[in-house]
Amino acid sequence: MTDATGPASNRLDTLTSWNADWRGLKVAVLGVGVTGFAVADTLTELGAEVLVVAPQVDDDRARILEVIGATLVRHPLDTVPAELEAFAPEVVVVSPGFHPDHPVLDWAGREGIAVWGDIELAWRVRDKVSTAEWILVTGTNGKTTTVQMTATFLAANGLRAAPCGNIGVPVLDAVRDPGGFDVLVVELSSYQLHHLPTSGPGALHPWSSVVLNIADDHLDWHGSFEAYRAAKGKVYENTKVACVYNRADEATRLMVEGAEVEEGARAIGFGLDVPGPSDFGVVEEILVDRAFLDERHTAALEITTLDELAPRGLDAPHVVANILAASALARSFGVPVGIVHDALNDFRLDSHRIETVAIAGGVRWIDDSKATNPHAAQASLAAFGRVVWIVGGLLKGVDADSLVAAHVGRLRAAIVIGVDREPLLAAFRRHAPELPLFEVVADDTEQVMPDAVALAAAVAEDGDTVLLAPAAASMDQFADYGDRGRRFNDAVRTMLGGEADGDSAPLDPSTEV
Repeated sequence: MTDATGPASNRLDTLTSWNADWRGLKVAVLGVGVTGFAVADTLTELGAEVLVVAPQVDDDRARILEVIGATLVRHPLDTVPAELEAFAPEVVVVSPGFHPDHPVLDWAGREGIAVWGDIELAWRVRDKVSTAEWILVTGTNGKTTTVQMTATFLAANGLRAAPCGNIGVPVLDAVRDPGGFDVLVVELSSYQLHHLPTSGPGALHPWSSVVLNIADDHLDWHGSFEAYRAAKGKVYENTKVACVYNRADEATRLMVEGAEVEEGARAIGFGLDVPGPSDFGVVEEILVDRAFLDERHTAALEITTLDELAPRGLDAPHVVANILAASALARSFGVPVGIVHDALNDFRLDSHRIETVAIAGGVRWIDDSKATNPHAAQASLAAFGRVVWIVGGLLKGVDADSLVAAHVGRLRAAIVIGVDREPLLAAFRRHAPELPLFEVVADDTEQVMPDAVALAAAVAEDGDTVLLAPAAASMDQFADYGDRGRRFNDAVRTMLGGEADGDSAPLDPSTEV
């Protein structure tokens, strides 16, 4: 957030309720995707004067903006639009994708204009229907799964719980839902956290919070790992009940230690090892809670077992870690362990998250297209034995060398896709010169996955897993990670002819490099 001073700042300090006087407040909204539209819709409903500035807007959304009373300016935003300068906003609300050094944000800083994200706006107006408690979830990987699990556990206990935020449902939509909620489980990206203040009228005071893990990601946006880590650590600020951290990731513990929390807030660790008092962990393949019981120094509460989780694909180590984190968040809100156990029986992972597409000829085909960075791919690789790895895309400035080095021992072969192929190819040549290595050179989106799947089928053997875990973003060749995963699914099923346990006629791997 960029601090503003003077009369405008004084007025902004009063805007901490839906029922405050928002009338006539001049707000510029940057971007009009799902988040930007929710911001514009909220502010016009509040009576603010809203100018939306975006490089591209589809005609339907443009018409709706006109109907709700917002003014739209189409501009590439490579410079500050003249219309924006003339508008002289009191606040700029920025969509998550805008880099911190964006020309418009630089201009706002020079002009002393406050910069908010949608999360700060949602917190300020959270009392429209009912004032729900907020549980915050962030981390490099596992956010969506943990949010969904936490909301599922809460709902199973009779609470009105909404998963929202970066999961795809804007928090502003949840806040304005006519039914109201008891608790919002909010997934926050580092982009959203960057703009959050940690003190003052716009600062969040969550019930509980978690940073699941921290690894290099989005460095092209934040500029450095330190800046990325600082953004993630904001979720712990002002926490009221439980700061949940990953015992296997010391950075998350240090974030908790450095946070200013409300009196009485507890640090709760989770991990795959034996837990100490105030922790969640695993004892002889039993997931347990040693935090939320009076006898935590001498006893533990059983949540579930790895044997119970396995039939639904929930026993992979990184998924178990997510279950423990979600259980800790739900338990902080008073959900009994029995409710958590029973809710897990019906829980299923999202599509494209270590999803089994098919098993044929003794080969398991796994879609983990949602592994969009090396940290996520590492967790996925660690869950399987011998792997034919389909990897690549947009690396987003992240060095995947250490990921390759750590896992070449489990690889049958590697198939590299995407525009950032050369760093990956070089890493494989450096760390595993004898490994069968293939490159998909097709530029046509329609052909990338059929080629990759055919190459994988040519080298995979009985007992192998063909794993799509790209360790990279998808927008170089696909609409998003879901599109990438669906195309992988389609290519696998087409190759197999829809028959499980049948042998395919694979393409000769003539593109070995």
